[in-house]
Amino acid sequence: MTDNVAAQPHTESAAAPWRDTTLGAGDRADALIREMTLHEKIAQLFGIWVGASDSGEPVAPHQHDMEEPVALDDLLPEGLGQLTRPFGTRPVDPALGAVSLMRTQRTVADANRFGIPALAHEECLAGFAAWGATAYPVPLSWGATFDPAIVHEMASAIGRDMRSVGVHQGLAPVLDVVRDARWGRVEETIGEDPYLVGTIATAYVRGLQSAGIIATLKHFAGYSASRAGRNLAPVGMGARELADVILPPFEMALRESGVGSVMAAYNDIDGVPASADDRLLTGLLRDTWGFAGTVVSDYFGIAFLKNLHGVAGTLGEAAGAALAAGIDVELPTVNAFGTHLREEIAAGRVPEDLVDRALRRVLVQKAELGLLDPDWSPVPSALAGADTTADPASLRGTIDLDHADNRALARRIAERAVVLLHNDGTLPLDPATPRTIALIGPNAEVPTAVLGCYAFPVHVGGQHPDVPLGVELPTLRQALEAEFPDCKIEVAAGASVDGTDTGGFAEALELARRADVVVTALGDRAGLFGRGTSGEGCDAQSLDLPGVQGRLLDALLDTGVPVVVTLLAGRPYVLGRAVTESAAVVQSFFPGEEGTGAIASVLSGRTAPSGRLPVSVPRNPGAQPSTYLAAPLEHVSEVSNIDPTPAFGFGHGLTYTTFAWSDLAGDGASAATDGEFRLGCTVRNTGDRAGTEVVQLYVHDPVASVVQPVQRLIGYVRVDLAAGASARVNVSVPADLVAFTGRDGRRVVEPGELELRLAASSTDARLTARVALTGPVREVGHGRRMHAEFTVEA
Repeated sequence: MTDNVAAQPHTESAAAPWRDTTLGAGDRADALIREMTLHEKIAQLFGIWVGASDSGEPVAPHQHDMEEPVALDDLLPEGLGQLTRPFGTRPVDPALGAVSLMRTQRTVADANRFGIPALAHEECLAGFAAWGATAYPVPLSWGATFDPAIVHEMASAIGRDMRSVGVHQGLAPVLDVVRDARWGRVEETIGEDPYLVGTIATAYVRGLQSAGIIATLKHFAGYSASRAGRNLAPVGMGARELADVILPPFEMALRESGVGSVMAAYNDIDGVPASADDRLLTGLLRDTWGFAGTVVSDYFGIAFLKNLHGVAGTLGEAAGAALAAGIDVELPTVNAFGTHLREEIAAGRVPEDLVDRALRRVLVQKAELGLLDPDWSPVPSALAGADTTADPASLRGTIDLDHADNRALARRIAERAVVLLHNDGTLPLDPATPRTIALIGPNAEVPTAVLGCYAFPVHVGGQHPDVPLGVELPTLRQALEAEFPDCKIEVAAGASVDGTDTGGFAEALELARRADVVVTALGDRAGLFGRGTSGEGCDAQSLDLPGVQGRLLDALLDTGVPVVVTLLAGRPYVLGRAVTESAAVVQSFFPGEEGTGAIASVLSGRTAPSGRLPVSVPRNPGAQPSTYLAAPLEHVSEVSNIDPTPAFGFGHGLTYTTFAWSDLAGDGASAATDGEFRLGCTVRNTGDRAGTEVVQLYVHDPVASVVQPVQRLIGYVRVDLAAGASARVNVSVPADLVAFTGRDGRRVVEPGELELRLAASSTDARLTARVALTGPVREVGHGRRMHAEFTVEA
């Protein structure tokens, strides 16, 4: 039915074919589509963001510029595709939020002819973005763990919490590969290597979806490669960089996780916005990779085709371009897909078939979620058994989204993500030794210093200063006082995070000079659109520490007192003299609500550090953009006076013991271009305490038909060893892993000499196997092998 008949309240029978759970989801969707009017169809393709207009400072680009008044009651008789952020728009007690969402869903379903509820989505970048929900470490810390298993566990916990209160879709993870650390959203990424990003993100998707939540891969694609690291700036990369660096994490997650949704990126690539790129969203994503889920717009991304990119003259043209490219759902609220799209279809400029194509994907997903089932109920599991007809206030405090198990998991991830970059032997600090510790820096007593820009207390809570944070956030001072009860802790901020006032230096230096050791609390303040030093829209002009923190650090080093540099940050920063002159450098990337305790436990030695850098730490602030994944001419050379060599390379991290690597097997081996290599080595803990080594496998291809990075990561494994213990690490390396995009755009494996480096980091190869590939050039496609297979034998 394509005519717009008057919509009626929900009256259809439970025996309707789209209610028949014995039919496949596609058949149920097709049956429903045949009965729907055009207006009812379009209504399933957009979301509504209730309350966003009075939510204070924007949490999405151009939020208040893009909003149009929406009369929800006028829309509901035709149906509704999505409800946007019912928990993440303002602080609300989880139980009250669940009741409100339940009642809204009942209203939505009862108002339309077919009884279709909306699909509710939320942000979950560092935990469920709701008041009172656990604030986990940011994705850059996930990358620092080099541990997909613990990320899977975290995502499962996040998904269970979201599903329990009625949410269906989470807008995470971010699979953007860091190309320029000045970009404000580095904290949201997993790192600068596509293999690390792909494996960690895939684990997150599997975990989230195991709880019944649709994960959303974002941002597809190229967003992180913007010029000069500026948010939403154009991307000028070539096809090979796109194919070999940006796209592999998405491809891996699509193949290995069954992910249900993908979000189109804001950016353009070489003049073509992703939201209007049919080659990307349909040709590659669907036709080549076989993706069958939904593609959603980033917030206001369709309207941006007109308002920012200038590739559409009207919102109707923008809607048509997005639908044709392959976007199915407009988020966060109805704009281009409303009246503007209807007018384009009525004028014959947009075929209704495009609406049907997108609608089928949406309805299949709703069927798979049980939203079309005859026994569907809006009551979420967290309210099962509760009297939902009573005053909602009576339920306040009955749903705990930050229980002890969540906090314990957040603590384990935070501990595993702390990276010890440098140590002259000062660490660990024995808690039983009385001493005076001077804790100095702007993040010493700031509870939210552990949170990224998408954590609820920062993302939304900061706009409601009279509302409690909702979770316990011990400051670094409190954590040190708990970890070192016999020590005297004296505290001075010294400076603000990004201010220019040095008036606090004198007090800070006085404390430092009378202390036995200085622990700094330097780094970032997360925020949005210029309201912080890290986060969406908070791009950096250079990678010097913000404000006068670098000057404060130098002044502390000048005192001669041992300085343990501790960073709570969203990106890596230049540390200057501290690289060699400090007693130690401890890097954490917004480690979440348990982060300060994790840092303190590493400082005391109660926790052995095992994190590894997911991004390189630069030596010079002006050597950007820079990444370890660089071609020979991007490294230091005689043809340029700029030295981009990092202070600490990708994959680097120390612990409180030492490891010896020996007994390399596989050197001199050869294999066909469709074969595999087998390597092995022994790793021994030669120290006096337990520790974790992260064995990283890199490939170096010295001669290829196109320029290759000097090396790139193709595998890794964590190896936990007691003092004096050893393990045999064996790995099978398929030839597929050394494939790259050749001159003609095909992905190929070429014969020739290779180096397979077993390494402790990108700058610390321990054992190198020189091997050879033989036979013809071989093309590999979407079905290629993506992983080396490790075994660890004690």
